[in-house]
Amino acid sequence: MTTLIQAQDGADPLIQCLHERLGHARPRPLKSTVRSVRGVLLRANLAGVRIGELCQLHDPDNPQRLSAEVIGFDEDEAILSPIGSLQGLSSRTWITATGKALAVQAGDAQLGRVIDAMGGYLDGEPALGLLHACPLYAEPPAPFTRQLIERPLQLGVRAIDGLLTVAQGQRVGIFGEPGVGKSSLLASIIRHSDAGVIVIGLIGERGREVRELLDVQLDAQARARTVAVVATSDRPAAERVRAAYVATALAEYHRDQGRNVLLLLDSLTRFARAQREIGLAAGEPPTRRGYPPSLFSALPRLLERAGPGPSGTITALYTVLTEGDVASDPVAEEARSILDGHIVLSGELAQRNHFPAIDVLRSRSRLMEQVASAEQRQLAARMRELIARRRDIEMLIQVGEYVAGSDALADEAIARHDAIQAFLRQAPDDHADALEQMRKVFA
Repeated sequence: MTTLIQAQDGADPLIQCLHERLGHARPRPLKSTVRSVRGVLLRANLAGVRIGELCQLHDPDNPQRLSAEVIGFDEDEAILSPIGSLQGLSSRTWITATGKALAVQAGDAQLGRVIDAMGGYLDGEPALGLLHACPLYAEPPAPFTRQLIERPLQLGVRAIDGLLTVAQGQRVGIFGEPGVGKSSLLASIIRHSDAGVIVIGLIGERGREVRELLDVQLDAQARARTVAVVATSDRPAAERVRAAYVATALAEYHRDQGRNVLLLLDSLTRFARAQREIGLAAGEPPTRRGYPPSLFSALPRLLERAGPGPSGTITALYTVLTEGDVASDPVAEEARSILDGHIVLSGELAQRNHFPAIDVLRSRSRLMEQVASAEQRQLAARMRELIARRRDIEMLIQVGEYVAGSDALADEAIARHDAIQAFLRQAPDDHADALEQMRKVFA
């Protein structure tokens, strides 16, 4: 039959199409029993499967269906990462290849809803509306198809809007140790941001904090334009990793509809730890702080998908948990080198009940110069200068050794200290124009 098709190849387009399909066809379904379970991974003989292919697990004694992703090969065995708990599986479990890549359903009907890493609804409400299948591992927009970044995005936090202005399509990291108010800062941004659609990825969060954020800290108006993707800390590593890609894919869908999307991923560190768990179980060698090499290729692929597209934009904020010096934390260091800015939260400020606990001198927006007005840049530079000078003489003031009149800049820093602190502090429900408040500081 192949010879006949090749002989008539140039004569009939229908036969040509059939020939191409037969050339790429493979027997279905590919099926095998589980060969072994090691840690969080499965192994099975599935000849012909591809990296990233979705497989289904069936156990005759367990009605629950489970999915798994092919992540590698070891000689004639496929290595699979299950998306869900392995509890209840047995040596009689069958694995069937589907021939399909991982995808997520996206659509406007998801706004105001809470979904899991598989796209199922967690809020108890029925699924409504038409959804579109979006690839989980999409390529970033080509560099020359991206819009130029020219407009700011107001987040409703004075210290950020005034001194660390974020642009539409910018990617920023929020760095801080646990307990410095990252969740409260994100909730304030969600309530007051100018973004048309907000996608939240809660990766490895405590179950208690998920509901507190969505049902207590957000009002009805904020919830109506928000879709949350949740994979709590008790979920398997593959599910936590997938949730980050699902949130990014949903943001891409809304961006491609021409919208300005705000993507919040909390946290990038827990995504990296889940990747480490999978990589080490698959036999990858540990490198810096035990992270496998695959993580340092996965991070830029994930982060580069945010940003401006041909029509809409994704402005992305990624929280990063730090342990001591950022330079000694490979995830924080890698994220800082890729992103377009960093906001550092200070444990010392949090201890003083200074919220949001943003250390403006250690924070920087790389795109502020492109989108902020000349007046705002001038006021921001002056405020930074006064904050730095006040910090320099802090010890002298505390011990009573500073002599007024010896330094004009220091005198101004002391005189305006209370006004600057009032500007930097902000209650969760306080929402005022940052530039107008900066003018009052220097009035």
